[in-house]
Amino acid sequence: MKNSKQGWLLLVEILLILNLPYSLAFWGNENKINTAVFLSPKFVLGPGSVENRFYYNVDFPKGHIALKSFNAEVIDEAGNPVPLHETYLHHWLVVRYFVRKGVEISEFDDHARLNRSDYISGRNSGICQDGSIEQFFGRGSETRKTATHIPDPYGIEIGNPAEIPSGFEEQWMLNVHAIIYKGPLRPDYKGGLLCCYDRTQCKVKQGFEGLRRTLYLRYTVKWVDMDSSVLPVKVYILDITDTWKRTHNSTGINAEHHCKVEYDIEPCRETRLSDDGCIDSRRISLDMPFGGYLIYGMAHQHSGGTGSALYREDGQVMCSSSPTYGDGEEPGNEAGYIVGMTTCYP
Repeated sequence: MKNSKQGWLLLVEILLILNLPYSLAFWGNENKINTAVFLSPKFVLGPGSVENRFYYNVDFPKGHIALKSFNAEVIDEAGNPVPLHETYLHHWLVVRYFVRKGVEISEFDDHARLNRSDYISGRNSGICQDGSIEQFFGRGSETRKTATHIPDPYGIEIGNPAEIPSGFEEQWMLNVHAIIYKGPLRPDYKGGLLCCYDRTQCKVKQGFEGLRRTLYLRYTVKWVDMDSSVLPVKVYILDITDTWKRTHNSTGINAEHHCKVEYDIEPCRETRLSDDGCIDSRRISLDMPFGGYLIYGMAHQHSGGTGSALYREDGQVMCSSSPTYGDGEEPGNEAGYIVGMTTCYP
């Protein structure tokens, strides 16, 4: 996996169907696609303020179903899309979990304080551990122009009674990380997740004032009923910061993978490279402890990113995902921001 970028975070999301006989890939799916639109709890932001909360038991389709797509964007009280230069959407994540029946989890509960005997992670199938990168879906500034549709006859299976632990029920958590940095930032401002955690105040020039506004994340979910015509896929998210190293006794099992999520890149002046040569390129090699077919893939990057690629062991490109930068002011085309990532449907 190669990453050429001037940024500090790269995730690659892929959907795999495991050990699928080739002939089955031509099954049809005539199920009716259902659509529902939901709103997150409201959050109120002013210049320099940060929202990075975990909303539990959010509205989500119920039953034994197969997810086909999940799209989201930040809107104001009137339902109007909010451009990134007014509210920067660092990321949103959708995470599944199981909670013991009869136990109430407030939508604002601190996930670090949940009683572990009443809460079980329903994370994706990926190889990152330590409670990181557990989401089924997640995007950032690229959310409006990045396809999430899963082609027929595939779908992400959820709500399977056989997979829900006895005495528990399936619920969903939504994490929204939004920042209003309208108002000039001081030159010593440094980014990163730990800098902009929930309810903190980013630095703005002294005396700068602006209005606070009420916002929501509007998310649209599409799904079909789960039946024999749907082939279930698994979600795997790979991280360029994964510390796994191949050794003579490596097994490739999940316990050996530790993902740091973000990393720093040295400024050009410290690397003594000119602007034309100041490109940070990173590559990792992973052994996947399973076989299967790639159904969908895309990368997540921040401003400065130039793309990412996933290769087979023989060097063949399996998926190449590149950013689209905006050149205007309207939502979905904000100048200087990554407003979309190309996707792969091999």
